[in-house]
Amino acid sequence: MTQAPPDSGAVPRNRHHADWRGWKFLWPFTLVFIFVFIIPILYAIYISFFQRKMIGGTQFVGFANYVRLFHDPHFWSAVGRVALFTVVQVPIMLVLAALMALALDSMKLHGTKFFRISTFLPYAVPAVVSTLIWGFMYGAKYGLVGSFNSWFGTHLDVLAPSVLLASIGNIVTWEFTGYNMLIFYSSLSTIPHSLYEAASIDGASEWQIVKSIKLPELKGSLAITVIFSIIGSFQLFNEPSIMQNMVPGNVITTYYTPNMYAYNLSFSGNQSNYAAALAIIMAIITMGIAYAVQLRSMKDQMK
Repeated sequence: MTQAPPDSGAVPRNRHHADWRGWKFLWPFTLVFIFVFIIPILYAIYISFFQRKMIGGTQFVGFANYVRLFHDPHFWSAVGRVALFTVVQVPIMLVLAALMALALDSMKLHGTKFFRISTFLPYAVPAVVSTLIWGFMYGAKYGLVGSFNSWFGTHLDVLAPSVLLASIGNIVTWEFTGYNMLIFYSSLSTIPHSLYEAASIDGASEWQIVKSIKLPELKGSLAITVIFSIIGSFQLFNEPSIMQNMVPGNVITTYYTPNMYAYNLSFSGNQSNYAAALAIIMAIITMGIAYAVQLRSMKDQMK
């Protein structure tokens, strides 16, 4: 007969019992998250239902701020401007980032470490500094463009109202292309190089390897970069705000972008309640677009 193992005295552990030890490590982050993210959002929603009046003080007005916002031409002008900026700038930036990542992953580029660091370096430069650098370069009288005009007798003005948004897009592209390139490159780095060797032995060209192996691998990271870029574009603030004093005339208005409009309403126009409603609507628009992109990405990956 087989003897039963001796009782070691250990209490049997219930594997189905909830283990709360992990939450002990999460509560510091949870508290910070609640105080710096959840509470400000709830407070912004709360004050958006009020309005400060000269007579009577702050009064509850319900959805009056939102109704006013939907009839505000300045708001829709700013939204249309950043939407145009997003549609044009984001694809150009991501295509450049993908091409750089493919060039690095090809293992045919000399000085890959220097190239990787140099392309990522603009992202490490603060947006204020980057905008000041490019703003002085754009100067038609004192900057690089001005020197070019004096040398060749041209009259280029990249700060003209017709091309100003493109000039701002160039700054943003310079800042964030390297960041997105690293995301693409990290995704390509997960592909085993033996797969490339097998494809080469089977007679696949470099373009066929890129088309059949590398580009499908970029779908997941492409969705992430698109969502981040859309959110960043709709939050455009630093570049036009800093360039406001560099551009002659009143080209960059106080409502040039939604964030600039909200900032000026709150701190210059003493309309923080209306600015809160604007911020809530912009958050809903941005989340809606990001969610649509995520759904489209999930459908493409399931095919």
